[in-house]
Amino acid sequence: MTDAPATVEAPWPVALLSGKIRGYIERLGMVWVEGEITQWGASGGNVYGKLKDLSEDATVSFTIWSSVRAKLTADFKAGDRVVALVKPNFWVKGGTLTMQAFEMRHVGLGDLLERLERLRKQLASEGLFDASRKKRLPFLPHCIGLVTGKDSDAEKDVIRNAQLRWPAVNFRVAHAAVQGDRAVGEVTSAIARLDADPEVDVIIVARGGGDFQNLLTFSDESLVRAAAACVTPLVSAIGHEADRPLLDEVADLRASTPTDAAKRVVPDVSDELNRVQQARARLSSRLTGILSSEIDRISQLRSRPVLVDPRWIIDSRSEDLTRYVARGAELTGRILERAEAAVVELRSQLRALSPQGTLDRGYAIAQLPGGLVLRRADDSPVGTELLLTLAHGTVAAIAGVPSAASK
Repeated sequence: MTDAPATVEAPWPVALLSGKIRGYIERLGMVWVEGEITQWGASGGNVYGKLKDLSEDATVSFTIWSSVRAKLTADFKAGDRVVALVKPNFWVKGGTLTMQAFEMRHVGLGDLLERLERLRKQLASEGLFDASRKKRLPFLPHCIGLVTGKDSDAEKDVIRNAQLRWPAVNFRVAHAAVQGDRAVGEVTSAIARLDADPEVDVIIVARGGGDFQNLLTFSDESLVRAAAACVTPLVSAIGHEADRPLLDEVADLRASTPTDAAKRVVPDVSDELNRVQQARARLSSRLTGILSSEIDRISQLRSRPVLVDPRWIIDSRSEDLTRYVARGAELTGRILERAEAAVVELRSQLRALSPQGTLDRGYAIAQLPGGLVLRRADDSPVGTELLLTLAHGTVAAIAGVPSAASK
C-alpha cells in the first residue's frame, strides 16, 4: 500500500482504495449504537438485519454470527428498539459496509418511558393537548375515513360494528403499515390524504392493540404533529384501555378499542328511532294537553250569558236605551218649561219698559222735522211743523205760542 497521492497519471487501483477505506473504518473500533430493527432474517444460524435511526432517515446493515447469537439472552424481531455493540466492517471484495454485532440488548423500558414523557411535556406545553382544540364529532357522519392495516382485525371490527349500528354509513379506507420502519410515514400520509378529502367527515386511526414497543409508532413526534394539524375530526383507536400513546392525547376523541370507536362515532339506528318515537310521543302528549286546555277555555267562554243567548246583550242595551231616551225627554221638558217661564217674565219686563206701553197710556211723542224727538219747548218755535206719534197712528201739528204754564 502506497501513500503517494492519486493522480491522472498514477491512479490508485480499486484494491488500494478499498484497502484504505477498510483501514479508516476499522480504526473506529467497536461502538454502542441505538436504533430500531427493521429487518431480521436468519440463515445458516447467522442473522442478517438492518438497524434504522430512531428519528432520522438513516439505516445500516448488521450481521450477527451464530457464535454471538447463541450468547444472546433475549429474542429479537423487526420493530424492536435495541442498543448493540458493533464494529464496522468493510468487505473489500464486494465493496459493502456492514456492522458486525457482538452484543445486543433491548432498550430499557425506563429509557423509552423517560423519552416519551419528555416529548409528552413538550407537546403539552405547546398546547397540542388542550381541550379547547378538540373538535366536535359530527352527529351522523356520511363518510368515515379509516386508517388501519390492510385486512386487519381492526378494519373488520370498525366497519362491521359501524354498519350494524347505521347500515347506510360509508367508509373511505386508507391502508398503512401500523408497525415497523414504514409505519410513521404511511400513517402520516394516510391521515393527510383523508383530511384533504372533502367527503370525509371524521377520521379513525385504528390498530388492534399491541405491546408497548409496537405502539411507539403512534407516539412519534412527526405523526402526532400531523394529527394535531388535521382539520377533520380525528379519533384514535390504536390500543387497549391501558395503552396511552401520544396520538390519544392529541386526537379529538380517544376510543379504547376499534369497536369502541365505531360505537362512539356512529349512532345506533335503533336507539335513534326510539328517541324519535319518544319525542313524537312527548310532542303528541303536549299537543293533546294544549288542545284540551283550549277546548276547556272555549267551553267556558261559550257558557257565558252573552254567548249562550246573543240577544241578551241587545235586549239589555235596548232597555238601557229606552231608559236613557225617557230620561232625556223628561229633562228636555223641564228645561223647556223653565225657559218658557223665563221668556214670559222677560216679555213682561220688556213691555213695561217699552215706549209703546207709554203711548198706550195716552202719551204722545213729538218729533221735529229732522226726526229728532222734541224734548224742550224752546226747540219748537211758533209755526214749527211737528209729527205726533200716538198709540195708534201719527198726527201732524204746528207749534203755537206757548202758554205761561208751559214756560
